[in-house]
Amino acid sequence: MAVRACGLIIYRRLQPAPSSKVADGIEYLLLQTSYGTHHWTPPKGHVDPGEDDLQTAFRETQEEAGLQASQLTLIEGYKKELHYPVHGKPKTVIYWLAEMKDCNTEIKLSDEHQAFQWLKLEDACKFAEYEDMQATLKEVHQFLCSKE
Repeated sequence: MAVRACGLIIYRRLQPAPSSKVADGIEYLLLQTSYGTHHWTPPKGHVDPGEDDLQTAFRETQEEAGLQASQLTLIEGYKKELHYPVHGKPKTVIYWLAEMKDCNTEIKLSDEHQAFQWLKLEDACKFAEYEDMQATLKEVHQFLCSKE
């Protein structure tokens, strides 16, 4: 059976300069793991018994980044399911999209992570080494820009 994990791709909008495009003011939150290869990822984790997927995404975000559900706005119409092997076993990760209500809210990391960054799309794709995560970030960005 596939391991199942859920998380949130979290973004914030900075005050855009009058001349800039809206897309230039979007930054994505990535956390750096304190284990393994220290890869960068949005907050996510395994589904606990009795939890639904979205509950898991919010719980993991609270545990890993210190963000409460009330500090985020879930964006309707975006949900992404990724499938990839981890240590030879299949893994499914489901992401939703959420916007920070206050872009200055403090991030409080758990000991699962050693650093975090708010990154514009190009840098977020450099930090996220996995191709499927890079593609997902680009897809999210297109989705947000198409809503403008």
